[in-house]
Amino acid sequence: MTRTWTPGTEDADLTAIATTPRLVIALDFDGTASPLVAEPMAARALPTVKTQLDRLVELPDTLIAYVSGRSMHDLRIITEHEDDSAVALAGSHGAQYWFPGTGHAEPTGEATAEGAREELWAAARPIIERYEGAEFEPKTFGMGVHTRRATPEVERAVFAEIDALVAERFPHWRRRSGHRVLEFSSRDEGKDAAMSALREHFDATGILFAGDDVTDEDAMRVLQPGDLGVRVGPGETAATLRVENPQQIAELLAQVATERAAGRE
Repeated sequence: MTRTWTPGTEDADLTAIATTPRLVIALDFDGTASPLVAEPMAARALPTVKTQLDRLVELPDTLIAYVSGRSMHDLRIITEHEDDSAVALAGSHGAQYWFPGTGHAEPTGEATAEGAREELWAAARPIIERYEGAEFEPKTFGMGVHTRRATPEVERAVFAEIDALVAERFPHWRRRSGHRVLEFSSRDEGKDAAMSALREHFDATGILFAGDDVTDEDAMRVLQPGDLGVRVGPGETAATLRVENPQQIAELLAQVATERAAGRE
């Protein structure tokens, strides 16, 4: 059962994750660390979220990761990520990774057929360009259609045309939908794969994962005893806790940082 967390209140599950021996804090970016914005590449983490992550990453046995559907190239831009960063990245819904100290990890699994991505782009772009407010996003393993600037009627129409195109010409590509976005990928990985990769790479005894969208539920559903899922905003979820917005994510992280620091004094 998911329950709403009120900022400033004690919570046994929050305390448990704050005191786990080796903690990974994994955050979705858009809608979780950053508010949703009309221009996708203008997204940036809230300063209050960044402040708390800076506190946390300085604590012993505390690892930070962003887990996003964005391609690695775009994810590094919006997270303002540098080569000496202590923050790990999982991009393309868990198909791409960057780890502190080692950098990019090569994707595993089968490669996409040569030219398939570009073929999809060439077919989809003319459709998307006909619709006011719809935007094309190239991705490493596919593409996205953003409709944050479009009306609901435009969104339904452009999504229907793109769905028909992919069903006819790329029927095996994975479809994902989210807040004003439709995505297709030649890769099968989801954020569930990212949880497994982060757990193994960092030898985590507990993962705190927070996300706001349908694709984040892939991660929520594979969290284990000793982990904690946090849903941002409304919607059906497998998370234990719910907060209202990214501002409250900052407050939740502040409480985790305070309790974790106190437990290690």
